[in-house]
Amino acid sequence: MAEAGDRGGLDSYRSPLASRYASPEMCFVFSDRFKFRTWRQLWLWLAEAEQDLIILRNAFDLLLPKLARVISRLADFAKERADLPTLGFTHFQPAQLTTVGKRCCLWIQDLCMDLQNVTRVREELRFRGVKGTTGTQASFLQLFEGDHQKVEQLDKMVTEKAGFKRAFIITGQTYTRKVDIEVASVLASLGASVHKICTDIRLLANLKEVEEPFEKQQIGSSAMAYKRNPMRSERCCSLARHLMTLVMDPLQTASVQWFERTLDDSANRRICLAEAFLTADTILNTLQNISEGLVVYPKVIERRIRQELPFMATENIIMAMVKAGGSRQVHRFLEEEVYPLLKPYESVMKVKAELSL
Repeated sequence: MAEAGDRGGLDSYRSPLASRYASPEMCFVFSDRFKFRTWRQLWLWLAEAEQDLIILRNAFDLLLPKLARVISRLADFAKERADLPTLGFTHFQPAQLTTVGKRCCLWIQDLCMDLQNVTRVREELRFRGVKGTTGTQASFLQLFEGDHQKVEQLDKMVTEKAGFKRAFIITGQTYTRKVDIEVASVLASLGASVHKICTDIRLLANLKEVEEPFEKQQIGSSAMAYKRNPMRSERCCSLARHLMTLVMDPLQTASVQWFERTLDDSANRRICLAEAFLTADTILNTLQNISEGLVVYPKVIERRIRQELPFMATENIIMAMVKAGGSRQVHRFLEEEVYPLLKPYESVMKVKAELSL
């Protein structure tokens, strides 16, 4: 059995996010080396307990360009296929026509909202500043012999030196843990967007209309080599669910902070915030790979449109009837009288579509 102090080798747990998925840059931000380097710098700046804000800011600075890059890649994809008709789905049932590019714009719009929110939270991060052990600045007032102006100048100087525009006016021993809620929330929202995008891609892969990139040496399945499993999209969905659940940690932590501070936030924050950024980093890296190699099969899309075209035409019939003064109860008429007449036509269209492929 490994000794209690043994933290390396094959005898201790290593997060797969750090060892397999997340980028080296994001891992370094949460590494002991960066933490200790930050502590030394903060000591030079005469600040206490400031490293958390710095870490969050630097982590956001790594995520934002990656998110922007994914949006850019998807925008290129949407432009190229803006005029390619495809069958739209509501309730995952055939509906009206849309285009492949238009559907991609639904994904882009969500990610743009995430980009705005992540940028906002990053810009609103404030430094704790020189506030002392309970937020009263008493020790600094004593150091400067009661000169409030000098304490305020020191607070401003340290804040600017750390690269922040603003510091908190009021703190306890730590900055308010509601900041962590904001941080985790925008990352969880990003996770929801990625999960929706990758779920759509997985469903389209089943329909054989669109699929993620498939490498030359990639094997679809250990038992069924012909399969083309959407492995990257599945990984994104799996990790996105993990990311979405992490917001509960800072919510509960902020709610139980007693008075100026308790220490039951420390171990929790050390895990959940790091995991949130590592997970977001991983899914953005993977989604970029997916977005740069999406494959579209127009012939399959065309065949599905042809199969549903007779039924989509009934909407125009309804509109014409209503315009002529008829009731929307014609739905019943269509179901009982018109749809049965279309069944043979549907079969013919299906055969023709299959032969055309």
